[in-house]
Amino acid sequence: MLTKATPKPPRWQRSNYSPLTRQIDVFSAAAKLLCDLLCDKTLGQDSPSHRNSRAQWLVEKLLDLGPTFIKIGQSLSTRADLIPLEYVQALSQLQDRVPPFSGQDAIAVIESELGNSIYALYRDFNPQPLASASLGQVHKARLHTGEDVVVKVQRPGIEKLFNLDFEVLHRLVRFANRYLPGFKKYDMEAIYQEFFELLYQEIDYIHEGKNADRFRENFDKYPRIFVPKVYWKYTTRKVLTLEYLPGIKIDDRETMETCGINTNEVIQLGICCYLKQLLEDGFFQSDPHPGNMAVTQDGSIIFYDFGTMAEVKSIAKDQMIKTFFAILRKDTDEVVNTLTYMGLIEPVSDMKPVKRLVAFILDKFRDKPIDIKEFEKLGSEIYLMFEQQPFRLPPQMTFILKSLTTLDGIARALNPEYNLLAASQPFVKSLTVSKGQGKAIRELARQAGEFIKQKWQQPSGTEIILRRLESRIEEGELEIRVRSLGSDRTLKRIHLAIKSLIYACLTGFTLLAGTVLLLSPQTKWAIVAFSFSGFWFFILLYSLIQLGIKERLDKFIDK
Repeated sequence: MLTKATPKPPRWQRSNYSPLTRQIDVFSAAAKLLCDLLCDKTLGQDSPSHRNSRAQWLVEKLLDLGPTFIKIGQSLSTRADLIPLEYVQALSQLQDRVPPFSGQDAIAVIESELGNSIYALYRDFNPQPLASASLGQVHKARLHTGEDVVVKVQRPGIEKLFNLDFEVLHRLVRFANRYLPGFKKYDMEAIYQEFFELLYQEIDYIHEGKNADRFRENFDKYPRIFVPKVYWKYTTRKVLTLEYLPGIKIDDRETMETCGINTNEVIQLGICCYLKQLLEDGFFQSDPHPGNMAVTQDGSIIFYDFGTMAEVKSIAKDQMIKTFFAILRKDTDEVVNTLTYMGLIEPVSDMKPVKRLVAFILDKFRDKPIDIKEFEKLGSEIYLMFEQQPFRLPPQMTFILKSLTTLDGIARALNPEYNLLAASQPFVKSLTVSKGQGKAIRELARQAGEFIKQKWQQPSGTEIILRRLESRIEEGELEIRVRSLGSDRTLKRIHLAIKSLIYACLTGFTLLAGTVLLLSPQTKWAIVAFSFSGFWFFILLYSLIQLGIKERLDKFIDK
């Protein structure tokens, strides 16, 4: 009789997995990545396709290392200020592809935590999980009172693994700060401390339950936002029992359309909901991926996961309010001032390139989703500005960017041409008639009123263009640039030819050295020299092929 082979548990989940083995696994992965990056830099292999292959390798390695590193990858996917675009795109697709643990293990955790047998606690309990992630999994159950619930169970041994990874990564951060000076500017210690603080909060289900209660209170008067009720009698640090609220996955456009749900209304509700969280409540879900949100049959939104909530301090909230309405008004100076005040832009002696970039973004992307490829239109001086890093992202602002970019991705899945300005209109209109108390509410209402007034008094399109032209002439920003494409191509060919000449010299030198050593008693060094000669010959061959292809392309273009 044939039986299906039971898949082996991941390496990090095995009982005989020692701390020393874990440290070797982490350090070897980090060393390989560092060596590969240094090799790429030395050989000039910096094409987008090559960076993409490196990024895909990194994703697979993070999955292999387990929960801690999956979470690190998901956090890094928002850090466009730290890592190249190809890595951001690859890591943004990183999902919790971790196999579920057995239902018997889940029952053992529940019984140990709640101090009773599973059927004394629940009338029914399905040992097959509804969903599984790196930190835990969810089972459907029914209470003896008849309510359907979901039981979230922490993965066995996860806290022990986090403690081990905490120490291993701290050693890695200290090593990088000591021996790799380039890492110091990223303040890795602060990022590391904040990451693990939030990670430990995420595996504390009592903390998550309190977050759910607070979130539900904030939306108590909003009938189209659903938050599951927490059953505290059946909740501990490792077990969380919640009301069962099924729905359609929020990015499942096809199912929504089949059910007659207006996806544009769902986008509008989601955008307004997040604007309220960020600008009014200062308490928001920092990881709104499709698995954490769903849609009911009438188009309402259900929120599920509250382990990754974040808060916005009152002073930052005021500045975010000003930034939001400055974006709606396309007020470049105000946007730059508020972002600088919040620490998102580092002041430099000449802020004109920064203002040009912000003005470009406001002009091109205020009314539609951001397309990274469009940034190519900014020109080489903007890329130079990025290399000098006038933009920075403090750790506490990471979660705001993460939630907004994730929400943007969901909105694109429902409607690729969605309009942020149109989607936020109901929120803006509700503020103009708001009589709520508190500094934040008053500031929101004031900004909303000024925005509506500005829209009524908006000058004509011709007048706006003339004002912009006059402003750029006065500030010396209007430039006429002439660039010779032919000269650029020639310089690139010369650069490749010089590199080929260097590789040819290295090949010849090592070949000659090997020949001389072959005639001496030191024959083993001759083999080493011949090996190096072969290595440099292959690099020379690759460089010559590149040069030949470039010359042919240039001739074809010049025809």
